[in-house]
Amino acid sequence: MHERRLLDSHGRVARDVRVSLTDRCNLRCTYCMPADGLAWLPVEETLTDDEVVRLVRVAVERLGVERVRFTGGEPLLRPGLERIVAAASAMEGPGGRPELALTTNGLGLDKRIAGLKAAGLDRVNISLDSLDPVRYARLSRRDRLHDVLTSIEAVDAAGLRPLKVNSVIMRGENEPDIVPLAAFCLARGYQLRFIEQMPLGPKHEWDRSQMVTSREILDALETRFRLTPLDEPRGAAPAELWRVEPDADQPGGTVGVIASVTNPFCASCDRTRLTSDGQVRTCLFSRTETDLRSILRGGGSDDDLVDAWAGAHATKTRAHGIDDLGFVQPARTMSAIGG
Repeated sequence: MHERRLLDSHGRVARDVRVSLTDRCNLRCTYCMPADGLAWLPVEETLTDDEVVRLVRVAVERLGVERVRFTGGEPLLRPGLERIVAAASAMEGPGGRPELALTTNGLGLDKRIAGLKAAGLDRVNISLDSLDPVRYARLSRRDRLHDVLTSIEAVDAAGLRPLKVNSVIMRGENEPDIVPLAAFCLARGYQLRFIEQMPLGPKHEWDRSQMVTSREILDALETRFRLTPLDEPRGAAPAELWRVEPDADQPGGTVGVIASVTNPFCASCDRTRLTSDGQVRTCLFSRTETDLRSILRGGGSDDDLVDAWAGAHATKTRAHGIDDLGFVQPARTMSAIGG
């Protein structure tokens, strides 16, 4: 069987696929969706479990994808998540079995982590924007901090490492959490990733002038910690990593900042994205999509899927264009695209 690659005209090869399993979520984070939620996709437009598995198989076995991350919305709302993970775990691509990861808000993960680990899940990223119950509830519009912390402890106990924590910092909201979040993660050996807010929220409310930049985040961290940049090559990883020197009160470790706006990693991007309704997106900020669901449901072959997917990547743009004068925010929000 001939292997194709997801090669674009700028020489980048996609080895990482982000698979959104649903656009639905049980939180209402202010930077992601309005308080009353969004109009969810009709069930019949969402890929079935078998359709998801088939597309992941094409990506891994025919297109050389080595890493699969299941996202949403909130992927734990997908009843067949364990079945999908188990099927992906049994796949074998040119580079061997794919690495399988999950990005989640953590609600209910404590009750499912054992089953997901048994199915073959390798890693988990959990969103945690504040350690203060009031601020967490204000940002997520749900009083569920305790449940998230319980799930973090459950993942830690299950031994899935590295355990990564994702935090979006919002001006005037959770800036006081920067240092406490770092201390919390360093003390437990978790990998913390601060993320600049991106223009993917509701109602086109993003304002770059109000965004907390990576430099501001690092300045806040340096009020408490001594940071030195890691010398290791960044490669296609989105986060810039910094070594935190230990002191009498705090163990050392690393902290990362994903500066998708002020210092993007477009030049080395190795990602492709599949939405929950079967559309390929070559970038979070794409304004075009390639429809694989119609090929699936129209009786198309795996060769047809390979041609469509590879063809989409051949036209991937050089960069996301946030700084371009004519930048237009995608019509879909982050929850509808998949993080």
